[in-house]
Amino acid sequence: MSFLERMDETLRRSVVWRSLFRQPYANDERSRAYAVMNNVFLHIHPVRVRQHAVKFAYTFCLGGLSFFLFLVLTITGVYLMFFYVPSATQAYTDILDIQTKVAFGLLTRNIHRWGAHLMVFFVFLHMMRVFYHGAYKPPREFNWVVGVVLLFTTILLSFSGYLLPWDQIAYWAITIGTNMGGYLPLFNTPVNRLLLGGLEVGQNTLLRFYVLHIMFLPLVAAIFLAVHFWRIRKDGGISGPL
Repeated sequence: MSFLERMDETLRRSVVWRSLFRQPYANDERSRAYAVMNNVFLHIHPVRVRQHAVKFAYTFCLGGLSFFLFLVLTITGVYLMFFYVPSATQAYTDILDIQTKVAFGLLTRNIHRWGAHLMVFFVFLHMMRVFYHGAYKPPREFNWVVGVVLLFTTILLSFSGYLLPWDQIAYWAITIGTNMGGYLPLFNTPVNRLLLGGLEVGQNTLLRFYVLHIMFLPLVAAIFLAVHFWRIRKDGGISGPL
């Protein structure tokens, strides 16, 4: 490579680097503030953090653990999708193959299953912590509503994934759960038919729960998580002690 070619490559690399990172190395307070404001990932966190917010005994990192488990479930779920077909005649066989024939299949499925249980547990504890500290009060009412939506979304994610193994426990658990939805006033029959895709748990039910579990509900959770993090920053960070 000639000298001119090396110069041109260096110039193009510098242009790409400058397009990614608009601010130079942050060596003072002003440049650090600009670096945070111009980076979407750094913008999630405020420039300054209150002292109580970094104490483990105040939050127990329950929100962070819930988000971490969501990422773990996303990664392990994508891996399991490569070996699973939402078919009433093949789903159970695919689960057995994942546990016995797929590399790290049993480990991945166990991580996914226990991670789902732990996420429901930690999200519930996170809501209890927020309520105990009064973090639902002004100006955080909207973010409390977002958190409630995330709680129900987490429960629905766990519920929709329960049917996918297509064994006897999953079949009868979903049968009972969807029958409970049939007792809703005014919307009993539409909700039951919408969930089941018919009169009873079958192929249509499995396909609908699969789509809900791997596409619709994770997308809803990701959108509300982004709003949740944004509102925490705009509301002045983690709420202080009462």
